Amino acid sequence: MNKAKKTKGIIALDADGVLLDYHASYALAWQRAFGVLPAVKDPLAYWPIDRWSVQRVTGDELERFRQCFDEEFWSAIPALPGTLEACHLLKEAGYDLVCVSALKETYRLSRLKNIHGHGFPIDDVIATEHSDTSISPKAKALSDLKPVAFVDDYLPYFRGVPTSIHMALITRESNGTPNIGDELDNVSSSHSNLLEFAKWWISCAPDIK
Repeated sequence: MNKAKKTKGIIALDADGVLLDYHASYALAWQRAFGVLPAVKDPLAYWPIDRWSVQRVTGDELERFRQCFDEEFWSAIPALPGTLEACHLLKEAGYDLVCVSALKETYRLSRLKNIHGHGFPIDDVIATEHSDTSISPKAKALSDLKPVAFVDDYLPYFRGVPTSIHMALITRESNGTPNIGDELDNVSSSHSNLLEFAKWWISCAPDIK
């Protein structure tokens, strides 16, 4: 009888900006709301409102835009280049993958559908809604999950994460990035994208304490 293969632990992955291209879907949501696909204003902008040629909206227009961030939106975000390969490399290396996303629980299954639709070998999505505390909304879930590593592209989401977890920051678009300052000292490693992290982790993991 074949015994189940023992895993090397869990790697927790953020979704937007790590696995999925939230920027692209933001532009499509704008098109759904207002009938125009916005042009790129700054391809190196961290925040989508700065990346696209859009204006800040308020009142009824803001509500119309918000309504486009629905089950359809969270089910159809495209994958970032190289992320599917990265996840398969990590899975083949013996790790279980779980997505830990700052998302309303209402949309957890939509996010899971999105991820599985791309073929990501990710076991589950844990939704952690935003909070007003100084601690990351993901800290409690990560403390319970006990992954060997946590990968995110937003520096504040490492606040309060147990130091026993390897904290890997994805340093994507630099203009307006929040990934600066003294808190970078709390990060275990930095990488330009998930594929770079995966290759580095697989080659270095035995030596990482």
